[in-house]
Amino acid sequence: MKRILFLLVISSLVLGSCVSKKEFIELEGKYKKSQDLLNSTTVKLNSCLTDKAAMEARLTEIQARLADMKKTNEDLIQSSKDLTMLTSKGAANLEKSLESLKEKDLKISRLQDALSKKDSVTLALVTSLKREVGINDPDIEINVEKGVVYISLSDKLLFKSGSYEISARASEILGKVAKVINGKPNFEAMVEGHTDNVPYKNGLLLDNWDLSVKRATAVVRALQDLGISPGRLVAAGRGEYVSLVPNDTAENRATNRRTRILVLPKIDQFYDMIEREMKTLSEGGN
Repeated sequence: MKRILFLLVISSLVLGSCVSKKEFIELEGKYKKSQDLLNSTTVKLNSCLTDKAAMEARLTEIQARLADMKKTNEDLIQSSKDLTMLTSKGAANLEKSLESLKEKDLKISRLQDALSKKDSVTLALVTSLKREVGINDPDIEINVEKGVVYISLSDKLLFKSGSYEISARASEILGKVAKVINGKPNFEAMVEGHTDNVPYKNGLLLDNWDLSVKRATAVVRALQDLGISPGRLVAAGRGEYVSLVPNDTAENRATNRRTRILVLPKIDQFYDMIEREMKTLSEGGN
């Protein structure tokens, strides 16, 4: 089409201006060169446009990646700050926990010291009782049971059968016991009366339980007369219900008929101290 247009233009020029054949050939050559240059330039232009589009796409991709990297970097910085904050809080919490553990260890040590002191006093008390009362009499037993010092006196040493009147020999033994208890003002004495299971038939009392209580109060009054403050004395009757051995022989029944004097720390003071310490421990843990 272009060729036809070109020939028409040339023809009109030739016809209009009477161009020579030589000039026409020169013009045709120039046109061809111009056309070749135009084609070459168009190809280069298209190539440049393609490269531009590719570079623009690449630029968009790089910008997106850069934005992502920037966001990631900001997130890392924030995470680092959060981690630093958490680490600081963790260190503070750990320090508080260590302090709390130290306080608990100290309080537990104080409790252990108190218990150790009690054990030491208990040992000294047992030694004093054995020295004063004596340990060679088979009717007297001095021992420690669950942290409590007790003196067990047989029925025949203290009372006549079915009676709650203290014998002369028992008064001598109780005098020695009172001497030791009076030397320990922070201790109390609880007297327990025990019987066998043979029914009580005297008629003055109701039963063995009643007899065990009367025997306990008789010993308590004797200790009071020996100088022990009545506020430090407790009387308890256990009847036949806490036997040491089965009541199936005369010998076993004699073993079960006994009076025990428990020498123990003042329970209210000791447990008040324990409760205070445990309360302090609990508050420290919370």
